[in-house]
Amino acid sequence: MEAIAKLNNVPTPPRKMRLVADMIRGRKVSEALNILKFEAKQGAPKMEKLLLSAVANWQEKNEDARLEDADLFIKEVKVDGGRILKRLRPAPQGRAHRIRKRSNHITLVVDSLSEVEETTDDKE
Repeated sequence: MEAIAKLNNVPTPPRKMRLVADMIRGRKVSEALNILKFEAKQGAPKMEKLLLSAVANWQEKNEDARLEDADLFIKEVKVDGGRILKRLRPAPQGRAHRIRKRSNHITLVVDSLSEVEETTDDKE
């Protein structure tokens, strides 16, 4: 049974956050947490907190299952563009340059590896 966690309007550009998302996509949760813990990129702490939230959501859905036996992995990570704050910066000769402060929305899906294997065995 999969669990979803979402984080909206993160004040980091989507392009920078996708670099962090690509590092953990498809990995086991314990491995992804280790990567995010020691990553220097600006979006890593927020992604780590979101991953912990997704694991907590999974535990809430599956109260009878043990976290150690579940063998959780990151099934899907999506980083979409969020709202853009538009600001003006003074430029020479009375002009102004537009500054676009981007944000993003992150959706993280965690699933149990054993449950995924069971569903693929049923299809065969």
